[in-house]
Amino acid sequence: MVLQIVEILASATTTTSINPISTSFFYVTGTQTDAGSTLTIDAASFFLDDGSAATSLPTLETTNSYFNVYINGILQIEGLSTYTPGATGVGSLAIDAPAGGDPILTGTPIVLEVVNFTPSSTTTVTT
Repeated sequence: MVLQIVEILASATTTTSINPISTSFFYVTGTQTDAGSTLTIDAASFFLDDGSAATSLPTLETTNSYFNVYINGILQIEGLSTYTPGATGVGSLAIDAPAGGDPILTGTPIVLEVVNFTPSSTTTVTT
């Protein structure tokens, strides 16, 4: 019997979708936070786009998410905020007002934007 090399002819196509889920949370300060202090906002103190009360802050997906904090419409630098996901009493946003800077005044709007990406892939193999 003669040896033969058999080739398998196959092709594969992969389609990847990245689906962002963006949620915005809103808060208006009730008191002034002086420079050098930290403003901590509980999850239940935020309200949603439709005006309803928030009940929890979403978990950030590892390596597929981020959050932004806006104070009075201005995007804040990363190191000033600490985000903790969870429900009332656990979930919170802590914002440091740097020493030597300006206070966060009463009535200041704060927006928390949380973005999680949910990637999914489908591979089709044709032989």
